Amino acid sequence: MKALVVEDDFASRKLLQKILTPYGEVDIAVNGLEAIEAFTKALEGDAPYDLICMDIMMPEMDGQAALKRIRAIERERSVPSIRESKVIMTTALDDPKNVVEAYYKGGATSYVPKPIDRAMLLHLLKNLNLIS
Repeated sequence: MKALVVEDDFASRKLLQKILTPYGEVDIAVNGLEAIEAFTKALEGDAPYDLICMDIMMPEMDGQAALKRIRAIERERSVPSIRESKVIMTTALDDPKNVVEAYYKGGATSYVPKPIDRAMLLHLLKNLNLIS
């Protein structure tokens, strides 16, 4: 599994990296602009991300805007929906409006609240057929 962790908080970034590394390659971005750049390079290199874990609230460009751009890039390049990157949005916010915006309108695959529960995240990855 090839994953991209997009998180501005150092501790959260390290935790996700630690959880995901045993299952494959993990790249890091600290904001939405870096996420789009990494996503585009991976797609152009014919090695797209299987998973993107992205925080909703970040500087430069938030996760919602980045997710919308990533989905637009996939459409522009005619990536079939079955081959789209799985995007799990993460946030510490207890804000249903942001979750609805990202999950239902933005094209997120799923949503995980912070603090990240390792067992819950791994269960979700199994359900998405990203790990066995």
